[in-house]
Amino acid sequence: APALVQGLHEQIARLRAPAPPPAPRAQPAEQGGGREKRVMQDDIDPQLLPIFLEEAQQLLPQIGSDLRDWKASPEDMRVQQSLQRALHTLKGSARMAGAIRLGELTHIMESRIEAAIEAQLLTPALFAELEEKMDRLSLDLERMAAGPEVPGAAAPAAIEPPLPSPASMLRINADTLDQLINESGEVSIARSRIEGELRTVKQSIGDLTDSIARLRGQLREVEIQADSQMQSRLSVLEERDRDFDPLEFDRYTRLQELTRLMAESLHDATAIQQTLSKSLGETDAALMHQSRVSRDVQQELMRMRAVPFSILDERLYRIVRQTTRELDKKAELEIQGSQVELDRSVLERIGAPLEHMLRNALAHGLESPAERAAAGKPESGRISLTLRQEANEIVLVVSDDGAGLDLERLRHKAEARSLLPPGAAPGVAELTQLIFVSGLSTADEVTELAGRGIGMDVVKNEVGAIGGRVEVASERGRGTTFTVYLPLTLAVTQAVLVRAGNDILAVPSAMVVQVLRLRAEAFAAHLDTGEIEFQGRAYPLHGLAQVLGGAAPAAAPGYHSVLLLRSGMQRVALHVNELVGNQEIVVKNIGPQLARVPGVSGATVLADGSIVLIVNPVMLALRARLAPERAAAPAPAQPAALAMVMVVDDSLTVRKVTGRLLEREGYEVLTAKDGVDALEQMKDVLPAVMLVDIEMPRMDGFDLTRQVRADPRTRHIPIIVISSRTAEKHRDQALQLGVNAFLGKPYPEAELLKRIGEFVAARNDAAIAA
Repeated sequence: APALVQGLHEQIARLRAPAPPPAPRAQPAEQGGGREKRVMQDDIDPQLLPIFLEEAQQLLPQIGSDLRDWKASPEDMRVQQSLQRALHTLKGSARMAGAIRLGELTHIMESRIEAAIEAQLLTPALFAELEEKMDRLSLDLERMAAGPEVPGAAAPAAIEPPLPSPASMLRINADTLDQLINESGEVSIARSRIEGELRTVKQSIGDLTDSIARLRGQLREVEIQADSQMQSRLSVLEERDRDFDPLEFDRYTRLQELTRLMAESLHDATAIQQTLSKSLGETDAALMHQSRVSRDVQQELMRMRAVPFSILDERLYRIVRQTTRELDKKAELEIQGSQVELDRSVLERIGAPLEHMLRNALAHGLESPAERAAAGKPESGRISLTLRQEANEIVLVVSDDGAGLDLERLRHKAEARSLLPPGAAPGVAELTQLIFVSGLSTADEVTELAGRGIGMDVVKNEVGAIGGRVEVASERGRGTTFTVYLPLTLAVTQAVLVRAGNDILAVPSAMVVQVLRLRAEAFAAHLDTGEIEFQGRAYPLHGLAQVLGGAAPAAAPGYHSVLLLRSGMQRVALHVNELVGNQEIVVKNIGPQLARVPGVSGATVLADGSIVLIVNPVMLALRARLAPERAAAPAPAQPAALAMVMVVDDSLTVRKVTGRLLEREGYEVLTAKDGVDALEQMKDVLPAVMLVDIEMPRMDGFDLTRQVRADPRTRHIPIIVISSRTAEKHRDQALQLGVNAFLGKPYPEAELLKRIGEFVAARNDAAIAA
């Protein structure tokens, strides 16, 4: 036992003794000036590098924030300690990952801070030196993250939201996450296809219900006729031979049997219809539940893609510091709301435009210290960057307290480049938009930062390419404010589906200010003025087919759908042939060919499998205005695509077959199941031609014709009767009522199309003559 105690004392003494100095390691050195200079080389660990970069993305914004706070309050010990802790952590992580040079730079910053604190020399020169080293640190990290891939290194992983414990954290490859989001989009498209088929089944069951009800009424009439025949037959037999019972005659017995069999079959059909309706309801409920689950999964995946804007903070601070040194100006950048999260792809696309905006604010907006002092302003300018979320958009506001836009200089420069006609008096909004014109600059000389007229046009194009918009407000002598609206994500968005001719297009819902439905008279008045005024603002009127290279809109009879759209400061009123509906769409990449087409931002797949382009009609309309020779070119002759034909028939099959025939020929089709339905629809829209059956419930074709010819609004509409009743008396009665043509069922398609074409052509000639 004593020997054991003695051994423990000796061991403790050895542990307390000072460690011998380490043997000097051979360092590569360069002889210069009589002293050695160490040459640092990185030894990157490919497995640890992604982990280090992920940690550095969190530490770097903290270091930058602490450094700015310490500069503002040098006596704050809490900020000093937080800054030293963050630098020490970053230094250790860098050395562990093999980033020796970056770790040494961090060590130099840490040592410089310790020496300054010990000597109580917290001077502006110290903070300038630390900010310069901070810029080098931030730049080195960016280069390391974007540099050549290390063999075996995994791609930077997406950061999941905090989970209950570190053991439950999971690292997911960013490409894998993108693939999962794309697959969730495919699930949404498949669900949309099922919903579309379900709507068709619902409509078919509704038609089946109507057909069963109509068949039940017809069967009741047959039974009444059978009873009448029985009574008539009974009377005859009683007079001829009173020894026979009428039920003994085969002819009557078979008729009675058939009516009973038809009643049973009708009952079976009703039971099947009710079973289908019940199953359809359950399927609809299950699909709705699946839709909610799918949407939740998609939102969670999108949340995993989201990253805080603060990742860009140090990069933007570095841009401002470097640019102010180059321009010999003083400026401070203030970022608010950087905790707002954006989709990773949106954040990647917005980085370069933000740099352009900051450089332009420093080069064009902020005055020199002497000019600011003469204007009664602080020598150091102020640039503010604020983020907030509004509905499905991220609002990014960049403002400065500089001199504001020189609109007169902009006007002179635009006139010199023939962008404005001499003597024109454009408004403030139009002059402001000139800063987005490529090649137009108000700088007196070309430098590395300004004078080439590029920058803001890049900002607008890049923001517009991701479905955003830019607004500008400026006050001379007070500063300029840029408001950028960005989508939350580029993978899923809300869009309004519209039809132009036979094409379906998608317009982002964020651009829609209002949807108008105008009568033909009001629409014609707006066509004459060329614009629509709404809430005190003028919206130039364009047709979607027109901006796509087709004909200008015409004030055809009926109602017209118009979308009031806004993109940045630009506004247009867009006339469309039909509003298909508003729905959530999955944005697909359109490839490098269409990506270069202005006004086309992506594509999506509809429920029926058709591909629809996502367009920016404001940009398309602007291009149309900038190319007057193209807009003034004679439009090609239009077929009867805008002519509407109403098919009135109680047979679902006839309505569908005839409707498909007319749609293939380019006509718009409106269907009605009887005369009452037709008159109700004609209160809102007037067709160019009517195709009418004779035998229909509630109101037959003859009564419908009388009503149409008696109304001054509709008496001019050509009517073609298509009926299986082809007797001479039916034809004569139809002609007396004012029917223009009479065809029998089954009708010859060529003759029907010929008659319709003649009537539409006559209507167009009359309109031109008027």
